[in-house]
Amino acid sequence: MPILVVATSNPGKLKELEAHLSTWDWQLQLKPAALAVEETGDSFAANACLKAATVAQATGQWAIADDSGLVVNALNGAPGIYSARYGATDTERIERLLRELGDATDRSAQFVCAIALARPDGMIAIQTEGVCTGEILRSPRGTGGFGYDPIFYVPEQGLTFAEMPPELKRSLSHRGRALTALAQALSQVSRSQNQLDWPE
Repeated sequence: MPILVVATSNPGKLKELEAHLSTWDWQLQLKPAALAVEETGDSFAANACLKAATVAQATGQWAIADDSGLVVNALNGAPGIYSARYGATDTERIERLLRELGDATDRSAQFVCAIALARPDGMIAIQTEGVCTGEILRSPRGTGGFGYDPIFYVPEQGLTFAEMPPELKRSLSHRGRALTALAQALSQVSRSQNQLDWPE
């Protein structure tokens, strides 16, 4: 069974990938804990490719990585690729974002997730992206989720990510959409791929 190394130390991401890629006969495993990758890219896609390529080359296995964050239009795209580094805790990150956004009338935003799949030699085989559009509330709502979920409101649902049942959030989220696109891309490549190094 081919091994697919997930370029994260987060077991939650591993389980999420396993659910989306359940039809593929791959053995998913977390990257070595000692293997750290500095995210020096200037976009979500660049960071995802950097992590996937680095982990693939280091382990000699196929590797998959994602990079995601919140893009707020009134803040010129901030926090963007620095979403996780916008504060030391989720509370600090939310407080900083709301403080910087202030009373701005344009509160439109989007969560973005880029995913990259790398061959054992580090070459990127597939890239996908998922986007979920919404608005930034003036104060948190809901107790579920993590990160910016309590202030990210999806008008079509009338709920923040933190108020949604997990199944609904997975179906709408940026990561869920990027993973769905990845599964579709894998199917298309598999049907047309004749090279012996493609995992079946």
